[in-house]
Amino acid sequence: MLTSTVHDPRMRRVVVFAAGTLAVATLSSVTPSPDLAPAAAVSTTTSAQAAGAVAATAATRVLATTAPRQRAAVPVAKKAAPRAGVAPFRFGTPAYSQWWARRLMATRYAWRSTTQYICLVKLWTRESHWNYRSHNRYSGAHGIPQAMPGTKMARIGKDWRTNPVTQIRWGLGYIKGAYGSPCGAWQHWQSRRWY
Repeated sequence: MLTSTVHDPRMRRVVVFAAGTLAVATLSSVTPSPDLAPAAAVSTTTSAQAAGAVAATAATRVLATTAPRQRAAVPVAKKAAPRAGVAPFRFGTPAYSQWWARRLMATRYAWRSTTQYICLVKLWTRESHWNYRSHNRYSGAHGIPQAMPGTKMARIGKDWRTNPVTQIRWGLGYIKGAYGSPCGAWQHWQSRRWY
């Protein structure tokens, strides 16, 4: 089936796209039939149409004679689905910790609103810049939530010094118990500069 014909007078050829196959016919390969006008009288348009017809016929023949190859069925390995609870960020980065905080806020405390998340981000950015190794040597506050003393977080996990998720779990529980929500803790922090 002829879908597109392009005539290029400089190259004296016609390019035809037929059924997804490219066919090219030069104008010199098209000869008008004797019952039509002499070759000199054939217009460029007629030559282009004739060349297009030749190219389309050639393309159709090529398509008809080349059957698609049958490929052997190769089993395709399925990509493993991402495991639940595996952060898409590098361990220990603020993005990693924030990803976990948002996930835990939604699953454990039903704080799914963006407003609550933004309040938490602002609060813990002021406290520790989301650095799980953050430690205040004067007060003993430690970790992302700046638990004071840091040993309070040991009831959540023995790895409280080195695991940001343990610190986040403890911090969210503290916020829930003391302020009700991250925005409540943020409001308290704004008025007193601590929570």
